[in-house]
Amino acid sequence: MAKAKVNNRSPANKLSRRPSYLDFDLKGYPWRKEVDYKQHPDLYRVGKGEQGVLICEPYKSIIGPLWRFKDPEIAQKSAGAIYKLFLDFISGGDFVGADLARKYLQMGYTRARRYANYRGGQKYDKLHDYALLERGTGDEQKARAAEIFYTYWKKAEEHPVYRKAKASWKKVHG
Repeated sequence: MAKAKVNNRSPANKLSRRPSYLDFDLKGYPWRKEVDYKQHPDLYRVGKGEQGVLICEPYKSIIGPLWRFKDPEIAQKSAGAIYKLFLDFISGGDFVGADLARKYLQMGYTRARRYANYRGGQKYDKLHDYALLERGTGDEQKARAAEIFYTYWKKAEEHPVYRKAKASWKKVHG
């Protein structure tokens, strides 16, 4: 007999699903606060998704202040500025900077979607064993902001120079 699929969003599983950050393995995390990734790009790893985006200096200090998604107008200005940095990094041969700019665009999408899906961006109830909160209670403006970031994120991912550089980087550095 085949096992039934478990839907983590079903009411029966609200208490069994925990956010991944609760079991975070800092020792196994390949990015370090004390590393200057512009001076030591060979230590940078592409990783999955947005990993490392809030740690890798000096890029965090360059890109982070531009990252905003409060409403569609702010998101458009933010995503446009980050994409311009992405292009500058690409044209300057700085793959690490380009990859982190791409990650900020991705994070703009995911965080804005979180606020669009959940009121206040809170997915889990910390007071009640991290039960999943009700979806569909978020802010419609954040959904439009997410669309803007999504467009720029995908545009960055599809950039031919970036794609080639990423494939090459992953072969050499991981």
